[in-house]
Amino acid sequence: MDGRAYATAPLAPVNATLRQMFGTDDLPGLVPGLFVDDERGWLPATDLINGSHLPDLLAAAQRSWQSTPHAAAALFWKSYTYWLALPTVVGWAAARRVPLLRASDVLVRVETDRATLTLGLRRSTTVAVLASDPLALSGLPEVRVLTDETQLLRELRASLLDEHLTPLLDAIHTQVRVGARTLLGSVASGVAYGILRAAAGLPGASEENVATLLRALDLEDLIELVPGPDGEPTVQRKTCCLAFTLPQPRICKGCCIRSN
Repeated sequence: MDGRAYATAPLAPVNATLRQMFGTDDLPGLVPGLFVDDERGWLPATDLINGSHLPDLLAAAQRSWQSTPHAAAALFWKSYTYWLALPTVVGWAAARRVPLLRASDVLVRVETDRATLTLGLRRSTTVAVLASDPLALSGLPEVRVLTDETQLLRELRASLLDEHLTPLLDAIHTQVRVGARTLLGSVASGVAYGILRAAAGLPGASEENVATLLRALDLEDLIELVPGPDGEPTVQRKTCCLAFTLPQPRICKGCCIRSN
């Protein structure tokens, strides 16, 4: 990557790492480049939290998966939280450059007939960096310079969890009964999977990065890392996303439910 682009394009290292992870910019759950320039056809995530669009989306998910309401909500949440968290998880681990994913800055495009969604960010989304980051000298209005790692993790947690996922979880609970621990387990596993998948392109030990982020989010008791067949770390969940309840049951890799 050109050093000047890395320094002045707020999410350049995030996009570079995502491209390395997936081999393409065309991802199933994120708009290419992460930023949305034309917001027609997109909803702010606040419209899910305030209930104006969430019931229709959950109903579409139930039809698409032919599932119970609580399983549909859990599977929708699993997909949404994975793609939502991925840019900030990768940004923190790859460059300590963190897009702050407040619900008002996250845009959602929904295809209700298939219950699929794509996420993107407004150009005005704040990106938090440390003073040592070249972006700190850019003068860009959306850049917030923080003093240390502790403050960076605090801002990551506040924007992702406290100001976005916790209110969304509360909104889901007004529509369907599904355990908070079940839903938060998917957040924990998504964070861990994101870091492990990107591990080849990230500095430092991936296990340490997983542990640090999960502690910051107070989710460290919902998964553990265990050795895989080749000794590499893999995610072992302590909760289930409920995919096993589908008409064609699925047991996900790392699920707490073991297949025979």
